[in-house]
Amino acid sequence: MTHTGTIRRDRLRPTPAGPLATALALAAGGVPVLPLRKGKVPFANCPACLYSRCGGRPNMKDPGPCTCASPCHGWAATTTDPSIINSPAWEMAWREGVAVAYHPGGAGLTVVDLDDAEAIAWARASLPPTRTVATTRGEHWIYQGTMRSVNGVRDGVDIKSTMSYVRWLGPGTGSVAPLPAAVRALAAKEPTTARPMPQGLAMPEQTGECRHRTPAYLERGIAMAEQRIADAPSTVHNTVYATFLAVLSTHGRCGCLTEAHAERLFTAAQAKGESLRHCSDAWANARTKLGL
Repeated sequence: MTHTGTIRRDRLRPTPAGPLATALALAAGGVPVLPLRKGKVPFANCPACLYSRCGGRPNMKDPGPCTCASPCHGWAATTTDPSIINSPAWEMAWREGVAVAYHPGGAGLTVVDLDDAEAIAWARASLPPTRTVATTRGEHWIYQGTMRSVNGVRDGVDIKSTMSYVRWLGPGTGSVAPLPAAVRALAAKEPTTARPMPQGLAMPEQTGECRHRTPAYLERGIAMAEQRIADAPSTVHNTVYATFLAVLSTHGRCGCLTEAHAERLFTAAQAKGESLRHCSDAWANARTKLGL
């Protein structure tokens, strides 16, 4: 699969309604796109790559496109090619998709993701004005230029550019400014100390007949776990570990948890910037803690 395209000057213009129409309009402007499913996360990898059977392309550490026919490997599947976006392999994803993501690095952009009012206040005092897009909790500040993606550079601040995706929430307002040295400098610093995440999702071991075998119950639990990871503000490592621990404590002893379920959790974590190695370590540490 070739994920290429000419980036137009005004590539963050308003788009038509509907995920597919939005994706095609963005792609026409040179912005690589990807469908997002319920939970606003990428679709699971294709069967050949499920549960990292392919080695993670490899390990999702190297930049470059995914070559699978279906939207696979999160941000690496983004494309500007309308023949791929409209292909039969992507058709089901668009039918089930609820939103569109784009690859900022592939469009020559960097997004400073500000998750709360304090982060926005810091940006207004510390960074040059640029194009801004309102989000559920904060704002996206968009700059021209690329850099490596880093989560948690400050409390409530993530940097998304290469090897990352951002949900499309509209063109925003203001002019896109050049990527400032102040943003690049954030990536050179050690991330802020992660605050412990509450373990409220953990549940005691079930006894007697296993109610998890009810498909709706298990599906709801996995979907909630994906959503918790997707909603992680900046302490992504802690959120991923806490979520894995909660899922394993609830579903890890009864035989209901499958490789496909684990793959969905790994995909959600990698979409937030976690490497395959960090996902594997968090999974192993959670299993060790629970004696699994």
